[in-house]
Amino acid sequence: MPDISRHGHSTNLIGVATECIASHLFNEYPKSLSIAGTREAAHGLFDKLAEQTTLEQCGQVFQDYMCVVFGFETEQRLSDDALGRRRYRNSYLRLIQDWGLDSNNAQGAVLKGWVESRFGLFPNYHKTRITSFMSYDWLAYVEEKMNSRYHNNCIFMQLDLLYEFCQWVVARFQRPAATHKTLYRGVNDLGDWVVEGVGDHHEKIVRFNSIVSFTDKCGIAGEFGSYILEVEVPMVKLVFFSDLLPHHALRGEAEYLVIGGDYRVTVRR
Repeated sequence: MPDISRHGHSTNLIGVATECIASHLFNEYPKSLSIAGTREAAHGLFDKLAEQTTLEQCGQVFQDYMCVVFGFETEQRLSDDALGRRRYRNSYLRLIQDWGLDSNNAQGAVLKGWVESRFGLFPNYHKTRITSFMSYDWLAYVEEKMNSRYHNNCIFMQLDLLYEFCQWVVARFQRPAATHKTLYRGVNDLGDWVVEGVGDHHEKIVRFNSIVSFTDKCGIAGEFGSYILEVEVPMVKLVFFSDLLPHHALRGEAEYLVIGGDYRVTVRR
């Protein structure tokens, strides 16, 4: 059976080879990334953002823009169509909320599918370890990522804008960091994560899923596993962090959503 040992597709929408993005060397020497055409298509949004002076103001402008363009207003979301059916409008905020509850649900598959489409990275885990394109596990992931309930309302375009807004904030305000941020993740078993050891036995090369959650609180990471993986994450791989937006379900949980691949980590117990 064809395996899934390579990182991803040969093509993506960011103009940098997928194997390069997935390499731990890229994380140590990052280059700026941009999803083709996203800022150009929403130049009015970024012109308006440039007029703001605080991160909080920028976050409100972004959320207002997304609300209007993608129809998140309550009266639109709850109105019925001509046949009396309640319309469902998927949103980036709902995906973030549901990811926080369970990263292996259908909404999580949509997020992983977006990373696959834009950055070229295959997921290596969805409900279970994915090892082959011919396996039921891969087919189950594909089915969920294409679920029409969660794959509507231009959801990939919404996530494109979220990523570009996050990168704009990093460049403008140097938050949460200018180039790299030390983040943590708790795991119970290193066997499914480690690609190779480097240096002493505390340093490893770890292959994370295509999109992965971290926290900047070591104590919080320790609640999720007996091993704590300490990682220097390049800001060009940051998709979302808890202070990015003024209103969202994960605010206050110190959660970061990061593009995956191979990372050099320090293992703590």
